[in-house]
Amino acid sequence: MQHLLSMTDYSKEQIEQLLALAMEIKAHPAKYAEALKGKSVVTLFEKPSLRTRVTFDIGINKLGGHAVYLDSQNGAMGKRETVQDFAANLSRWCDAIVARVFDHQTLVEMTKYATVPVINSLCNLYHPCQALADYMTIAEHYDDLSQVHLAYVGDGNNVTNSLLLTGAILGTTVTAVCPRGHNVDAQILKEAEALAAVSGAKIRVTDSLDDIEGADVIYTDTWVSMGDNTPLEQVKEIFMPYQVNQALLDKTGAKQVLHCQPAHREWEITSEVMDGPASLILDQAENRMHVQNAVLLTLINRDIH
Repeated sequence: MQHLLSMTDYSKEQIEQLLALAMEIKAHPAKYAEALKGKSVVTLFEKPSLRTRVTFDIGINKLGGHAVYLDSQNGAMGKRETVQDFAANLSRWCDAIVARVFDHQTLVEMTKYATVPVINSLCNLYHPCQALADYMTIAEHYDDLSQVHLAYVGDGNNVTNSLLLTGAILGTTVTAVCPRGHNVDAQILKEAEALAAVSGAKIRVTDSLDDIEGADVIYTDTWVSMGDNTPLEQVKEIFMPYQVNQALLDKTGAKQVLHCQPAHREWEITSEVMDGPASLILDQAENRMHVQNAVLLTLINRDIH
């Protein structure tokens, strides 16, 4: 039984196969219109969502499957009943469980008792489906991901962690520029550096924007992660120097811009850039659906090719 909790669950070859399948599904959707016929996928949400909920729901439908949405009011895992019972019961009815949770340990526990694949659609440590969509979007513009320099600018969070780990596996150069005190998880950085030593990737974390001159793609995210009630005004002084704007694109020479959304316009990114010719943000959002469908097909329908 294979799950997707972090991209470290997958080899370089497996990730490349997922990206190739996602591109194939995107290019030839009719070919996969019944690939999940008769299959049901439960999507659990402890945290609010737009892109994750819609892309999984519509994506599963496009594959001929059935999505069952459960929010925390329908049964917060570990409260109304144990995660063990939650996973064991759902496994008797569905073919996969997609879970967007607060704590990564909830997913770890779920995999102990689920007899169907569990897919992490976001937790406090990782966002693997987002990272897959990000690298798919980059791969649509660059033939060789090992020749790409991806620069992440902003708060070190679950998205940053997954970008570093995935890039380290694929051999990509990834530089994370984070203000002091808002760095990436030290253990995850260490893990990414170890993976990079094998793949030839270059992983760097810094607080200086000078270190991303020559970057191909700049990526940013909200300065305050979901669930953190800190007002943006409170962190403005710290993060405003790291805003992604036209001046930063001109300084670095970056040709493309990514943002996983939701975006706070004129805070971490300007509307000029978000709506401008460098933006791949809507492609990135669309690709969530295609790459998630590739994950579902790979885990549920192992005969797919």
